[in-house]
Amino acid sequence: MSTTVTHDPPPPGHGRRAGPLILTEDPDLLDDLLRLCAAAGATAEVHHSVPERTDGWEAAPLVLVGDDAAGRVRGTARRRGVVLVGRDQDDPGVWERAVRIGADHVLLLPDGEQWLVDRIADVVEGVGRPALTVGVLGGRGGAGASTLACALAVTSAHEGLRTLLVDADPLGGGLDVLLGGESAEGLRWPAFAASRGRLGAGALEESLPELHALRVLSWDRGDRLTVPSQAVRAVLSAARRRSGTVVVDLPRRLDDGVAEVLAQIDIGLLVVPGELRAVAAAGRMASTVGMVLRDLRVAARGPYAPGLHDREVARLLGLPLAGEVPVEAGLLRPDGSKSPPAAGGRGPLARFCKGFWERALTEANAA
Repeated sequence: MSTTVTHDPPPPGHGRRAGPLILTEDPDLLDDLLRLCAAAGATAEVHHSVPERTDGWEAAPLVLVGDDAAGRVRGTARRRGVVLVGRDQDDPGVWERAVRIGADHVLLLPDGEQWLVDRIADVVEGVGRPALTVGVLGGRGGAGASTLACALAVTSAHEGLRTLLVDADPLGGGLDVLLGGESAEGLRWPAFAASRGRLGAGALEESLPELHALRVLSWDRGDRLTVPSQAVRAVLSAARRRSGTVVVDLPRRLDDGVAEVLAQIDIGLLVVPGELRAVAAAGRMASTVGMVLRDLRVAARGPYAPGLHDREVARLLGLPLAGEVPVEAGLLRPDGSKSPPAAGGRGPLARFCKGFWERALTEANAA
């Protein structure tokens, strides 16, 4: 018979998301698991074995089964999100017990504490499918990558998607400037330089400037030009943790921080003007970032040199063609004020971006 110990989840309507279900009779292990739940901001429900009520086992977003309780879980309906937690690093039988109960992971304490805190925190935040993350880089300088990145983000937000635009190029002058929000309140990259471990996705979003219905992480006009790779990893992981889209404006170089960004990108767009020199330069860029970024596509841009067109540019680079990026005049008005790329959802650039998102999101949902 199952006995509820303590730490019941809050009642419906309380406002907090359900925490994990813990199954163990080991008091020391229970103390550790409750401590890790507290560190992740979660409220756990604790039982000695599988709860008798039908929704207890199946509805929990995460189930933490103590190694002592593995035998009592055998025969229970299989489900995802089960973690077998133990302590004995030298016990090979723990893997067999994990297979028998259908566990997704085996976690041995104390080594796996940080992983478990992150996983529990994801549950608290209600994480589902990660945001579709698109990186944009120029095949050569002045190719228009920053403009396309902003246009993609503005279009995504215009379509009602949760959107975050990330400026990964400290020498680009700041995407907040391109969007006309250089004085907008909110944090910029230097504020995250000391970040380690896990950042809360909601806290990150709320800390950033909101421009044109999207959040923007840009550089400021200070002297700092780099952020440690650990901080980049933490920030990008948090940005992707919620559904929607993340658009990253990439620099034309590869260092540790950029490699961290590339590792979390789903689709890369290489903006290539229709010139032979631009195609040659883009080929070098493709071979460099292609070591990390697997899905790299060409976004060709006219006007074209004689003998070139969008499909020929993609063929010369040996990459799939994402489409032809139209050139849209009037992004910078004579009085110096800025009109965001693809603003209003009209014009050829907005149509290109809308078509790209329709295809990319369809692909992602089908995967």
